[in-house]
Amino acid sequence: MWGAVAATLVALPASIAFGVAVYGPLGGAGQGALAGILGATALGLLAPLVGGTARLISAPCAPAVAVMSALAADLLARNPTDPTRVAVLMTLATVLAGALQMLFGALRAGTIIKYIPWPVVTGYLSGVGVVIFLKQLPAFLGLQKGIALGHAVFTPGLWQWPAVVVGGATIAGMLVAPRITRALPPAIIGLFVGVATYFALGFARAELWTLEHNKLVIGPIGGGDASFLGALSARLTGLSGVHWADFGALLGPALTLAVLLSLDTLKTCVVVDALTGSRHQSNRELFGQGVANFASSLVGGMPGAGTSGATLVNIASGGTTRWSGVMEGGLVLVAFLALGPIVAWAPLSALSGILLVVAVRMFDWHAFSLLRQRSTTLDFVVIATVIGVAVAGDLIMASGVGVVLTILLFLRDQSRGVVIRRKLAGNRVFSKQRRLPAEMAVLEARGDATVVVELDGALFFGTTDQLRTKLDEDLRTRRFVILDLRRVRSVDLTAVHILEQMRAQLDKRGAFLLFCNLPRIVAGKSGDLRAYFEETGLVKPGEQTIFGNVSDALAFAEDALLHDDGKARGRELLLSLADFALLEGLPTTSLSALTRCVEERTVAAGETLFRRGDPGDELFLVRSGNVRIALQLEGHKTVHIASFGRGDHFGDMAFLDRGARSADAVAETNVELFAISRARFDALLKDEPALEVGLFSHLARSLAFRLRQADGEIAALEEA
Repeated sequence: MWGAVAATLVALPASIAFGVAVYGPLGGAGQGALAGILGATALGLLAPLVGGTARLISAPCAPAVAVMSALAADLLARNPTDPTRVAVLMTLATVLAGALQMLFGALRAGTIIKYIPWPVVTGYLSGVGVVIFLKQLPAFLGLQKGIALGHAVFTPGLWQWPAVVVGGATIAGMLVAPRITRALPPAIIGLFVGVATYFALGFARAELWTLEHNKLVIGPIGGGDASFLGALSARLTGLSGVHWADFGALLGPALTLAVLLSLDTLKTCVVVDALTGSRHQSNRELFGQGVANFASSLVGGMPGAGTSGATLVNIASGGTTRWSGVMEGGLVLVAFLALGPIVAWAPLSALSGILLVVAVRMFDWHAFSLLRQRSTTLDFVVIATVIGVAVAGDLIMASGVGVVLTILLFLRDQSRGVVIRRKLAGNRVFSKQRRLPAEMAVLEARGDATVVVELDGALFFGTTDQLRTKLDEDLRTRRFVILDLRRVRSVDLTAVHILEQMRAQLDKRGAFLLFCNLPRIVAGKSGDLRAYFEETGLVKPGEQTIFGNVSDALAFAEDALLHDDGKARGRELLLSLADFALLEGLPTTSLSALTRCVEERTVAAGETLFRRGDPGDELFLVRSGNVRIALQLEGHKTVHIASFGRGDHFGDMAFLDRGARSADAVAETNVELFAISRARFDALLKDEPALEVGLFSHLARSLAFRLRQADGEIAALEEA
């Protein structure tokens, strides 16, 4: 309750000021004040009940003033003799805005709206502040209608000094209030100071104490349409005469209003979350705000949003649930019914003074600091452009400019991003196909003919040309260029075209462009990227240019390099024990003795030799074929650890420590093996003790070779 009382003291004067600013030119200040109060009541009662964000106070707000006052001026220019129709059309605009907000919530657009770039948002809100400031100056100066503001500002003789003095006193009261007390909101203190100053001036000018025909105060609020039923009846009757063409003309302003009010609400919700540790439901809140604005417009009230000023006061005063918001709406209505005659004496210039302070505080003065850095100069240009369009044109035009600039900012940020996440030469990173020492020597010497490029982000017209520029030297010198696409989020047709140019450049000199880790995306949508590449002609069906992972692509390149160097492994003849590098250098007698504990095995393609966790003590030597070592993870995911081909060996860990197998071994092709059991080997050592030192020293040398290779690859990945 205390939170609701404090929030009412903030929301009530601001709502009255906002209503007068928008609807005053149509039906008088009294009708404008009523619109502000009805809006605060409808928003306060309905938004918390439907939206449900705890502690949030919804009321008429400054962005609504900027959009609605600009719309009112435009409609009055088109219908100068029919203010009633103007009011009806403004009601229609707010009805549409409320409906759009409900649609935003239903379509779960709350998260999307929050992603509008900050320069566009701050430029828009600063533009709103400038527009409000300029529109409130005439009332602050007490100017007569029809006087040009630019001329009047520099002509003090046209000012009404009672209005200027009262407005200035209100501003001073708002600025000094925080230094005196924080128990009452500055707007309330400023309004009290303005009213007191107005009545003090009445001692010198007695006409100020007259309510009727006094253009310096709000004036009578009651009577006529000044009731809920009367306002509702008038709006519904007027809406019945609206044509389809009016809907089309008002859709732009309604969309602008809906987006601005949604942004204002979500911004306040984020502040509440930060202060209280809560989490709001953005889509539900947008739907609730839409319902509240829809209802407010039907009863003749101002549209609004979740406002930060009243919400922060509510939190500071102890409000903890959404019921403080509901109570605030009820208290606004009670205050209006009980204090209506007093509200009628509120000076218009005092309300303008409040709005001038609000407008100045809305302007983002920090934006000028962006000029200090070259990297943020464009952001300042965006802010200044949106402000300039909002002031020189209108807020509707500024919204269109904001959307265009949003796209440009996105393109700029995407183009600035480094599309190449990592680049490694083929002599620093290798496939998971285990190579013999002689083969590794060739790959370390000639592997730089291959380069693996890991890409990150979106491949589109703004980034793919950058990719080609950065790979220019590689395209001229490398034999294999492997593009790892695992982190690519989208690919458009322009990107495919540039990739075609890169491939054509490589084809001219017999080099290859290879792709691996293709994600399930096509131009930002789910789909088969391989099929997309084939449809666009980047790759031909059946050709070996697309691989499932980096290792397979590297193995393809490595095999080609080894073949050119004459080190490619033959696959026709079965190897004997003496042919294995692991046993190279052992005496003939030791090799002969070793045959007594060796078992020959044949494994068909696809068969499993062992699984992770299986007991085992055998060392396997591959006579022909290929064996894949893989690790099964949760969710049926498989990680490829290594592949062993003809002349290589695996299973050495279990052979050394007799522990359980650490991974699965599956035959990729038909495989011929030598299997050496540790138990049989130990039994053999009784007769051939020298064999133990020979085999284990060779195993140690092999493991050291593999560890050095792994260390080198880890270092290369970290450095890249």
